[in-house]
Amino acid sequence: MSKTNDTTEDSILPKTLMNAVRKVLRPLVRLLLNYRIVFPQLSEIIKSVYVEVADEEFRLENKNQTDTRLSLLTGIHRKDIKRLRNQDATDKKTPENVDISTRIISKWIAEKRYLDENKKPLVLPLSAAKNKVSFEALVQDVCKQDIRPRVVLDEWLRLGVVTLTNEHLTLNTEAFIPSKGFDEKAFFFGHNIADHVSASTHNLLEAGTPYFERCVYYDSLSEDSIKQLEAIIETKGMEALLAVNELAIKLRAKDIANPMNNKRINIGLYAYHESEVKKND
Repeated sequence: MSKTNDTTEDSILPKTLMNAVRKVLRPLVRLLLNYRIVFPQLSEIIKSVYVEVADEEFRLENKNQTDTRLSLLTGIHRKDIKRLRNQDATDKKTPENVDISTRIISKWIAEKRYLDENKKPLVLPLSAAKNKVSFEALVQDVCKQDIRPRVVLDEWLRLGVVTLTNEHLTLNTEAFIPSKGFDEKAFFFGHNIADHVSASTHNLLEAGTPYFERCVYYDSLSEDSIKQLEAIIETKGMEALLAVNELAIKLRAKDIANPMNNKRINIGLYAYHESEVKKND
């Protein structure tokens, strides 16, 4: 006899999963509505992603991936499958300005010659004598002769990443989190959330050794308590990320010579708080 009771194990898992997906979608829909991105636009994006994932990750060994099979997998009409498969793929590469800035800042906050005695990023002169640390030397160390330091400086001043005072630069953040620049912030929005969801998806599917994923959650807190907790995550969390960055930059310098080393890692922290409406018992 088939199971039909809603309380059975087979039915509980999809229901809890759909509730989780709904919760994940709420802040995304809030963002989209703020930018007047309406449902038909989102629906088209979701269709294309369904086709892309099914096409790339659900192939049968030694068989061509047909429009019919993709339609069966996704529930999307074959004419839409054909149209979406023929569309140009979205550029998945990291924007050049983001990639370059991340590498330069990683070096500034990790290498000894760019740090003071307290391991804080030095205030760098724009230029200096040969073999002396400077912003120009830092940029050229990462970019060689491909990018002029002035181009990087102008972009960083626009984004608020650095402050220029008397021909000296102060790094305003200890990690590349631009306070301005919508394109840069949108890139990190997609990059970080996608990796977090990918780790959670892997763990939910029990697809091997689970990724590290932990959180600390408390409710019924005062505004003052929230401020104390935010202060400790800003201090201790940044210390942890800086330590990881320092090790990662050393390991990458050792590994990059071997073209077989193609693994990447993304490690992040976040904090969120809001007021919750308490329900009557």
